Amino acid sequence: MQARIDRLETGHFGDVEAVGEDVCELRIFYGPGYRVYFTKKNGVVVILLSGGDKSTQKADISNAKEIARQLEV
Repeated sequence: MQARIDRLETGHFGDVEAVGEDVCELRIFYGPGYRVYFTKKNGVVVILLSGGDKSTQKADISNAKEIARQLEV
C-alpha cells in the first residue's frame, strides 16, 4: 500500500476515481480492496486521513469529504 501512495509523488496516480467535492479515491486492488482518499489543494496532493475497504466505502467517502472541507493548505 505504501508503494502505491509513494507513486503519487511522481505523478503516477494509477486507478483513481473522483468521488465528489474535489476528493478522489485511490483504489488498491489487494486484500479486501483498500481505498485511500485524497484531494489537491493549491497544487499540493493531500493524502486524507481516511481510508478503508469496499465494506466501509460510503462512510469513508463522507469522512474524507468532511476532512477536505476543513483543510487549509
